[in-house]
Amino acid sequence: MRDFLCRECGQRLSFENSLCLHCQSPLGFWLETRSIYTLDDSGKVEVDDILLDKCANAVVAQCNWLIEWTGHPELCPSCALTRTRPSDADQEALKAFGQAESAKRRLVLELTELGLPISGFEGNPVNGLAFDLLSSASESVVTGHANGVITLDLAEGDDVHREQMRVELAEPYRTVLGHFRHEIGHYFQMVLVDDAARPGFEALFGNPDEDYQAAIDRHYSEGAPQGWEQNYVSSYATMHPAEDFAETFAHYLHIRDTLDTAAAFAMAPAGSTLDSDLPGDVGFDRIIEWWLPLSWALNQINRSMGHPDMYPFVLAGPVLDKIRFVHSLISSD
Repeated sequence: MRDFLCRECGQRLSFENSLCLHCQSPLGFWLETRSIYTLDDSGKVEVDDILLDKCANAVVAQCNWLIEWTGHPELCPSCALTRTRPSDADQEALKAFGQAESAKRRLVLELTELGLPISGFEGNPVNGLAFDLLSSASESVVTGHANGVITLDLAEGDDVHREQMRVELAEPYRTVLGHFRHEIGHYFQMVLVDDAARPGFEALFGNPDEDYQAAIDRHYSEGAPQGWEQNYVSSYATMHPAEDFAETFAHYLHIRDTLDTAAAFAMAPAGSTLDSDLPGDVGFDRIIEWWLPLSWALNQINRSMGHPDMYPFVLAGPVLDKIRFVHSLISSD
């Protein structure tokens, strides 16, 4: 994530800011330039001769993104991907919805920076992407992916619920952004793993057509196999080849975005940013050379503050081979 500044007063800003807390200027993020701008009294700004306005979800989704002004409210590229959301009457769910949309915007920005294709479900019914963001408080909701549609249980935005699930499932890491990165991995398996890439996929992850229900039943009755850490990035990845790929894809996104943020604050080399040219094996080797010492240092900093490790994972050789495969799919796209 880049280091943003208020163009009015120079105050440092977070990606999520819609208001500068120093000079009180209203703010908006424009995806085309990856920049935050100060808005005029009408909530608009002109950038490169294009008049920009706030996303139509500025209030309901706490969205700070800008869209090209067309004379009537429009949704930004991130909000437009959401197919289903809670009703206006469900205030508790709407609060969690705003938090989920904030994490989704971070995901969409990273995917865009990496040059990954994103097209909406309506315009691309074959490989389109859509999000159903629903609350299990009033109905049964299962977080997952199916044919381009990603469903998220908004209860994951509740700290108590999420921590309870993390402990029950023995997961060292569980966040809303982590869920999005995992589920988008399923989506990009569908989009990127074509006939040419399938042999490489099967050599590393196994047969993606393996019976999924049988794999679930086996995983929750027997657990992860002993010594799984030598071949998988997480115990959940042992369940099925598709889950292994999704977990691996998510970790690639974790690594790239964290390195990008570290570079913005002079904690990693300038060449480690998301928009840097790092193709092939050489590029991947550089990424890991930067990542391992950075994650070690960040873990030690967390421990100094009395917190668990920021990145509580071990990247064994076979796991790195899998992440390398994901890198090859993305950097060659």
